[in-house]
Amino acid sequence: MPGNLKEVRERIRSVQNTQQITKAMKMVSAAKLRRAQQAITQMRPYANKLNAMLRNILSNVEGDLSIDLAKERPVEKACVVIVTSNRGLCGAFNSNVIKAAIKEIETKYADVRAKGDLTLLFVGKRGYDFMRKRYQDCTIISEYVNLFANLSFEKVSEISGRLMQAFEDKKYDEVTVAYGRFKNAATQFAEAERFLPVAKIESEESKLKADYIFEPDMESLLGYLIPNILHTQFFRYMLDTHASEHGARMTAMDKATENAEDLMKELRLTYNKARQESITKEILEIVGGAAALESA
Repeated sequence: MPGNLKEVRERIRSVQNTQQITKAMKMVSAAKLRRAQQAITQMRPYANKLNAMLRNILSNVEGDLSIDLAKERPVEKACVVIVTSNRGLCGAFNSNVIKAAIKEIETKYADVRAKGDLTLLFVGKRGYDFMRKRYQDCTIISEYVNLFANLSFEKVSEISGRLMQAFEDKKYDEVTVAYGRFKNAATQFAEAERFLPVAKIESEESKLKADYIFEPDMESLLGYLIPNILHTQFFRYMLDTHASEHGARMTAMDKATENAEDLMKELRLTYNKARQESITKEILEIVGGAAALESA
């Protein structure tokens, strides 16, 4: 029994240490989440409005005006961008993003992959570590896995600029981004969204003529406007994923702290029962010894 008491004490001490770590990680993630959430909530309305305006313009372009980044082509070559976090301990967040990417790879781009014309570009180590061995038949771009260590619009624009140039050079006929869309600290959605070519509005609204006045001319303005809107859109993917990561980690660490507390209660109860049993046994031994002396 003394050995059991020692073992339970060690387990209690171990759970206490783990609980201190999960509490600290929760506090760190909460602080980072506030900044990341502020960034995405300020950015998203601006990015969405720009994207809607761009789609509206492209849906109503007339004449011989050619917009390279909006050209629909048969998908012979494609690129899937997988945006995950650098670290784990954030629940099922990374797994859900990876599942969304795998669904695109093995359904939508199955034929492209079979021909060896599928490229995977990774942002974040978790997706790269999981998928690099599974998809060795694809072209892997891994130079941006540490992007979240120093996230900035300039560095993100380097990736989006590279993708746009590759699309214009017909190295890719379609580019899809798998990322985590942030809703709140407890809710994140893994999504796969087409980045290129720019999607036009496919609804009754597309029949309405967009009333835009272009100065100096449409082609010159769109040549400057479209890349900048796409840079902003791609930056939104990064901010969404960054906020989703910290929200998921904060929630996961909060649950881990609660579970540690529940486990501590069970271990203390087990320890007290074992201690009472040990004391009762010692009392019985003493009483038995005294009775034996009296009978002698």
